[in-house]
Amino acid sequence: MITYQADGVEMPKIKHREITTWIRAVAATYNRRVGDIGYMFVNDEKILETNRQYLGHDYYTDVITFDYNEGDIISGDIVISIDTVASNAKLYGKSYDDELYRVIIHGVLHLCGINDKGPGEREIMEANEEKALALLKARRG
Repeated sequence: MITYQADGVEMPKIKHREITTWIRAVAATYNRRVGDIGYMFVNDEKILETNRQYLGHDYYTDVITFDYNEGDIISGDIVISIDTVASNAKLYGKSYDDELYRVIIHGVLHLCGINDKGPGEREIMEANEEKALALLKARRG
């Protein structure tokens, strides 16, 4: 089951059923099934607090993924800062919705085993994000 919650921010206007179906389809392309994924949409202060408390990082970020995978079943908590999504959309010249979908799937891609911290991994992550976003656009017609 995939759940969507907001803490201290307005819930983004996303179609939960459509996004859930898309996430399942993306996971399937990596031979993974979806277990329990919980999305929490927060503000910058909350994601900074989460980053400090759980990862020991003292900086803002757009998304933090907590991996609870078991075998080929992906499960986890994905915390997304709506504030950083909005500022990154402006910074990169993207629409807010496009940036939000990118971050939503970024967490899922981490759960599917794709990393973005090592040499060359950022480009691999970005290519997989683009592939997943193209799948969403194709599903919408």
